Amino acid sequence: MTGTIAVQITFDAAHPGALSEFWAVALGYRLDDPPPGFETWEEALQASGLPEERWDDASALVPLHGNGPRLFFQKVPEPKAGKNRLHLDVSVGKGIKDPDERWETVMAHVERLIGVGGTVVEERRSDWGDHWMVMQDPEGNEFCVQ
Repeated sequence: MTGTIAVQITFDAAHPGALSEFWAVALGYRLDDPPPGFETWEEALQASGLPEERWDDASALVPLHGNGPRLFFQKVPEPKAGKNRLHLDVSVGKGIKDPDERWETVMAHVERLIGVGGTVVEERRSDWGDHWMVMQDPEGNEFCVQ
């Protein structure tokens, strides 16, 4: 192999812009930069000639700090049909030793996500002591906060 491997996670969405805003909060990401030569995405989309009604066909996020996959949101006509076969785990409590403090951190993030359109599905615990919250994003995609 001669190149590097990059990972992009792609979400099908009814409203890519709104869904990317949710995941930016969930993961601490930001909107990807517009193409070179443009200050904003609006300028780039206007220059491309894409009709304004199609400006929400796609959106992309990148990590604020450090490495991580790019997230791409693409508009699709069909609604989500069933349970995800893949989901993201949002680990906000990682490294916090005290279980009460860790859970407080998890729940603070859950509350932020509820505030931007997330839904709690259920609280779960494993036999080996893990504790997490199952949630859905605004379009029904399941994920866990731990």
